Amino acid sequence: MLLLHTPHCTAYGNASRPEQPARLARTVPHLRAAHPDWIWQEPPLATATDAALCHTPAHLERLLVPEDFDADTPFFPDIATHAYRATGAAIAAAEAALAGRGPVIALNRPPGHHATADQPMGFCYLNQIAIAARHAQLHLGATRVAVWDFDAHHGNGTEALLADQPGFLFTSVHQSPCYPGTGLTSFSNCHNWPIPPLAPRAAHLDALRHSLDAVIAFDPDLVLVSAGFDAYQGDPITNMTLQTTDFATLGSWLRTSGLPAAAVLEGGYSADLPQLVDAFLSAWAGEDVRA
Repeated sequence: MLLLHTPHCTAYGNASRPEQPARLARTVPHLRAAHPDWIWQEPPLATATDAALCHTPAHLERLLVPEDFDADTPFFPDIATHAYRATGAAIAAAEAALAGRGPVIALNRPPGHHATADQPMGFCYLNQIAIAARHAQLHLGATRVAVWDFDAHHGNGTEALLADQPGFLFTSVHQSPCYPGTGLTSFSNCHNWPIPPLAPRAAHLDALRHSLDAVIAFDPDLVLVSAGFDAYQGDPITNMTLQTTDFATLGSWLRTSGLPAAAVLEGGYSADLPQLVDAFLSAWAGEDVRA
């Protein structure tokens, strides 16, 4: 297992918001202790040219203005640099997966799947998974790239950036109604499975299985996973029912698919995030999942 991580990602934010430094300040030491043989690598910083694959010049300039973007997405000092670090990790993860170095995860913050071409939103500043997808197609020879998004919130930014674009598939299983209120229907190359709050686990897992089957049927050269862990039954900002073992199931499905894949951390705000990430990654790596 290759983990692309920079310790700088905990250097902004505070405990007053769900998307806080403790998410990774707890998760990283847990994984290091539980899996001393896993490989950790600090990723490079993405460039403005990388970000411009998906974002407008005005968006990139706005990241430098010290004003909040919305109630959920505040300005923090150096937030642009933090977003570029997370994007660099996503790009490096895609490169590693295509080079046969997977399984691989970009384990950083901020998340990204809500950011649109011209709007930071929902804790997200740059859409690193969409940028990595375009980078893979333009520079790495991946003509077909699929995004599998199992975060509890619809990846509206990723959908908007990849919709109707040749060679891309976007799939999302998410709570609805829920923020941001999108992802109610499927169209073109974007397939959505909206799940009602407190839906039975079996129904949720069935939708997740169908979404991954759609990815497999697409026959992609690369799968990029928006790995959000907020569909967990104990998450404080959603109302879903998945348990720790269900994230292990997702990892085992990904392993069984045999597809080159890279994951990017999105949401997940429970204190149990370290165990959820561990279960997903362990199963993906073909290792025993700890109870």
